[in-house]
Amino acid sequence: MKLNELTPAAGSRGKQKRVGRGEGSGHGGQSCRGMNGAKARSGYRRKIGFEGGQMPIQRRLPKFGFTNPTRVEYKGINVAALQTLAETLKIEKIDTAVLRDAGFAGKNQLIKILGNGEITAKVEVTANAFSASAIAKIEAAGGKTAIEE
Repeated sequence: MKLNELTPAAGSRGKQKRVGRGEGSGHGGQSCRGMNGAKARSGYRRKIGFEGGQMPIQRRLPKFGFTNPTRVEYKGINVAALQTLAETLKIEKIDTAVLRDAGFAGKNQLIKILGNGEITAKVEVTANAFSASAIAKIEAAGGKTAIEE
């Protein structure tokens, strides 16, 4: 086999369709664009949400709801997760950096400790917010809570 003998696989390269080059080409006349309409014109681009002239769904449905611009969103982490973290890493101080390194939250997320589950480890927890039940459970186990600024 030589380089000049290389050819594409049979059927992999089709003949280019040359449209608008006269009736003899088989693609003259309307140039494979069908009859009249927006799609037959040059520069056609369908608008986003266009439904063929029918009133689009985003205009048929009413506006509703409200997005609070001052909402503060927290990533919730339960005290059960703190218990497993304290057992596996054998640490007594858990702060937001430790929780982010362990994969519980992203680097820009605020962290709130929630009270689901049980905790027996005596740990000092620092987070952006705590629920009342989480504070009660951590302090009942002999630990401390601190809010990070």
